[in-house]
Amino acid sequence: MKRLVIATALAAALASGAAIADDIKLRIASGHPAVNTYVNLMQNFFVPEVTKRVAARTKHKIEFIEGYGGSMVKTAETLEGVQSGIIDIGGYCFCFEPSNLPLHAFQVMLPFGTMDPETSVKLARAVYDKVPYMSEIFEKKYNQKLIGLIADNGYNLGTSFDWAKVADLKGRKLAGAGLNLKWLEYAGATPVQSSLPEAYTAMQTGVYNGWIMFPSGWVNFKLYEVGKFYTEVGFGAITWHGLTINSARWAKLPKDVQQIILEVAREYETRTGTVNKENYPKQLEQLKGFGTTVKSVPASVRVEWANSLKGWPQEKAAELDKQGLPASQVLKLALEEAEKLGHKWPVRYAIK
Repeated sequence: MKRLVIATALAAALASGAAIADDIKLRIASGHPAVNTYVNLMQNFFVPEVTKRVAARTKHKIEFIEGYGGSMVKTAETLEGVQSGIIDIGGYCFCFEPSNLPLHAFQVMLPFGTMDPETSVKLARAVYDKVPYMSEIFEKKYNQKLIGLIADNGYNLGTSFDWAKVADLKGRKLAGAGLNLKWLEYAGATPVQSSLPEAYTAMQTGVYNGWIMFPSGWVNFKLYEVGKFYTEVGFGAITWHGLTINSARWAKLPKDVQQIILEVAREYETRTGTVNKENYPKQLEQLKGFGTTVKSVPASVRVEWANSLKGWPQEKAAELDKQGLPASQVLKLALEEAEKLGHKWPVRYAIK
């Protein structure tokens, strides 16, 4: 009889979801290496903070199995890696998912936005919160939950040659990732799709002669050795990376652990903006120290380039609207939120 009572009580506890101490293992990965700011923060903030808080505030113990730099998933395979359950948590750029997540590059569709990563991630969060589709698609279509957004530093142009005006870029082979290749196309350059892990060799061998890149990429991947010129163009700090967790694995986690993961993920999101903002001027100084020529284009060049792209945001909005996506809504919101946060567009794009 005593055994029956114990068994019944245990079954009731399990049925009610009562907390039972267990060890949890989560595989977390990115195709980018830990020299990337957001991956560094996965490794040195997200993982240790979740581990620490779970140990301090729950009956559970969590252990992360980490795989960065393509050791578990490549840069363009991370969404699928999380979707299939090869990894549990993935950090990746939506730029590598132009077919699966075309609207998630919305800030790229509005070039010459804010160069402040803190403002960029706040702007993106406002849009995601106001347009449910932006988060829900991960769960409805890709078997994963978006738990954090990731800001990048401000995009500029690093090259192996000096240039002063947009016309100087005509016919030059320049790299980008995903939709920001359009910025190059409208400038008359020859756009080349690439990713940071292959950038050094590609620049060295002349596959292309420059990159749309934030300064941390130029520093951390030693691109200053093959590209001696870094020009502040001010394309904008883009939030188009995310941190996601496999939905099936998420559902199996205890509620108190889920709460901690969400809590830390939001702090991680904010920190991607803060750390990138703090690092930007330091990285420009590092580049100068490496013998790189660092300069800024005058406002007139920025306006000229923005004017060449003036009709593109509306074109993209119409294209994606036809696919049933809320593109016009998202782009209008992004323009308005940027202005609320103090940004002044060199050319004010109009979305119908």
